[in-house]
Amino acid sequence: MSISHGQTDPMRYEAEMREALCEVGRRVWKREYIASNDGNFSVRLDGDRILATPTMVSKGFMKPEELPVVTLDGQQLSGPLRVTSEVKAHLEIYRVRPDVRAVVHVHPPHATAFAVARKPLPKCILPEIELFLGEIPLTSYATPGTDEFAATLRPFLANHNAFVLTNHGALTVGSDPFECYYRMETLEQYCRILLLAANLGGWQQISEVQALELLQLREKLGVVDRRLEAGECLCSTGVPPSQSVVNQRTDTDQMESLIEDITARVLEAIRQT
Repeated sequence: MSISHGQTDPMRYEAEMREALCEVGRRVWKREYIASNDGNFSVRLDGDRILATPTMVSKGFMKPEELPVVTLDGQQLSGPLRVTSEVKAHLEIYRVRPDVRAVVHVHPPHATAFAVARKPLPKCILPEIELFLGEIPLTSYATPGTDEFAATLRPFLANHNAFVLTNHGALTVGSDPFECYYRMETLEQYCRILLLAANLGGWQQISEVQALELLQLREKLGVVDRRLEAGECLCSTGVPPSQSVVNQRTDTDQMESLIEDITARVLEAIRQT
C-alpha cells in the first residue's frame, strides 16, 4: 500500500491511514503478535488530530469506519467505538516527538518473553539491529492505560524508536504505520534469534570497534546514535552476566545438580544407619 506522505488532501490521507491501520492489524494478527483484542495503533493526522484503534475489538478484523479520532489532549472527536484504553501513551509520544507520525503496540511472543523476564536486550549482536533500530530500551512497569504508564516511555523517547515494555509487550514508532510494523517485525525476529542462540550456548557480541563502524554507517543514513554522543561503552547492557538468559539457565542447571547430589548423599546416609 502506498502512502501519500505529502498530505496535500487531508481527507484522502485520512482514508489511506484508516486502511493502513486495518492492514497492519491483519498483519500482526496473522503473525500472532496479538491475541483476542490485544494491541493498539495510531497515526497523526492534520493539526492535533490522532486516528487510533478502538478498544475491545480484534485488530485483525477492524473496519476503517470503526476507527475513532481523538485530539492530543485525549478528547474523542468521532467514531462509533471508544478509543483504545492505552491512548495516553500514544499521545505522550506525539507530544514529545513531533517527527513521529505513527505508533504500533503489540505483544509479539519472543519480545514479550524478554519483557516478562525483565531482561534488557543485548547490544552489538546483529548488524541489522545496530543499523536500523539501534538500542532497544526496557521500560519500567506501570499499569497500562494510566498516566504513569505513558511516563515510563518519556526517558527514552528522544533517542529510540523501539521499546520493550516490562511485563507487557513491545512498541515501535515511525513515519507511518508500515514503518512501525516493519520495525516490530525486526524487533521480534531479533528476540527470536537471541532465544534460539541461548539454546546453543549463548550469543556472542561483535567488538566495540566493529560496533563503532556500524554506528558510523548509521550516522551516514541520517541517524546519530545516542551512544556516540554520550561517549559510553557501545555494547554494554548494564546487566551483570549472572543475570543473562544463558547464565540464568546455567545457574539453574547447577542448582539442580547440587540438589540431586545432596539428596543422594542423604539417602546413602539413611541406608547406612
